Amino acid sequence: MKKLKYMRLLLFFLGFGLTLFSCSSGDNKPKQTASEIKYTCPMHPQIVENHPGSCPICNMDLIKISTQKNQTGLTLSQSQITLANVKTITVGKGNFNDSKLLNARLVTNPNNTQLVSSRFSGRIDHLFFKEAGQKIAKGQALFQIYSEDLLTLQKDYLLNLKQQNAFPNELIYKRLTESAKNKLSLYGYSSQQIKQLNSNNKTNPYVNVYSPNSGSITDISITEGQYVTEGMSLMTIENLNNLWLEADVYPSEFKNIKVGTPIKIEVAGFANEPIQSKIDFINPQLNAGSQILTLRANLPNAKEDFKPGMQAEVRFPSVSQNSVISIPTNAVIRDEKGNYVWIKTDKDKFDIRMVEIGKESDETIVIKSGIKVGESVVISGAYLLTSEFILKKGGNMMSGMNM
Repeated sequence: MKKLKYMRLLLFFLGFGLTLFSCSSGDNKPKQTASEIKYTCPMHPQIVENHPGSCPICNMDLIKISTQKNQTGLTLSQSQITLANVKTITVGKGNFNDSKLLNARLVTNPNNTQLVSSRFSGRIDHLFFKEAGQKIAKGQALFQIYSEDLLTLQKDYLLNLKQQNAFPNELIYKRLTESAKNKLSLYGYSSQQIKQLNSNNKTNPYVNVYSPNSGSITDISITEGQYVTEGMSLMTIENLNNLWLEADVYPSEFKNIKVGTPIKIEVAGFANEPIQSKIDFINPQLNAGSQILTLRANLPNAKEDFKPGMQAEVRFPSVSQNSVISIPTNAVIRDEKGNYVWIKTDKDKFDIRMVEIGKESDETIVIKSGIKVGESVVISGAYLLTSEFILKKGGNMMSGMNM
């Protein structure tokens, strides 16, 4: 009996000791309350719930995540940093050049475009150029036409010339001959053709029409055997030794641009050959469809290396700012809540920071506040860090930051 009482007393003290140890251990280990337990969707990290369930977007089961006091921090292994190609720079103050860049296109200069139309009715007997794109020199034959109107004018000129020769002292015949000659000139007869008509003293219903300008034939609207009427458009000749460059600009960017502003043009495929020019014309009216203004500049093209339709870039003079903090544009993450960057705080630790941005160019952006000189900013892999943060913590990127 005494032995049994002794065993009961030993078990009591042993149970009391275990209970005391358990309570003291629980006091040292922080417990995670139900409010701190969050659930998110692996495919849609923006879905965060306080209870388990299914994703309202894809119906996948939500997984448990735990929020941390330092919501803006992220720790990566060295292999993760290498795979994400995370690179940083040390922030310092320097100069910032605000150079504006616009997309542009090359178009033909209508001042160098010549439309060849028919000055009389007739039939196209022969085409010397049958396809567009061919180059032609000034005075080169374009086509041969049969015209009874021209035949009548030739007969009238030869008759008056014969009467003038028969009565050289009669002023009336001289005036009639000069009038007939002018009619031939107005109908496209060249001086050489009129001299040839004088020497041959014979009419010819087939007349060659010659190019009024040098350039390239861009359009042929006739075929052999076709009858044409007076005033009908036959061919288009464009001289490409001078083109127009047209660029579009928004009204908000227009205040620093005016006629005469110097620009630098870089044509696609000729980036190593920038061309200096200036703004010649600014359309005073907005494009109704896009609400933008069109700028125009001349582009010399003596070698005709540039073709209408090519894409180009227009760079305007830069405006410098001294002693400012600027970082590469790709380092700034932007969303509807604001702009932020990743700061490297330790060898493998990164912190997210909201920043206030200023002017930006194609490559750099001014940081007005949020970064201090000497801090290390992530310039490569920032978007991958953001994705890793959302997948790991599923929280709001801006949570805990000084807004």
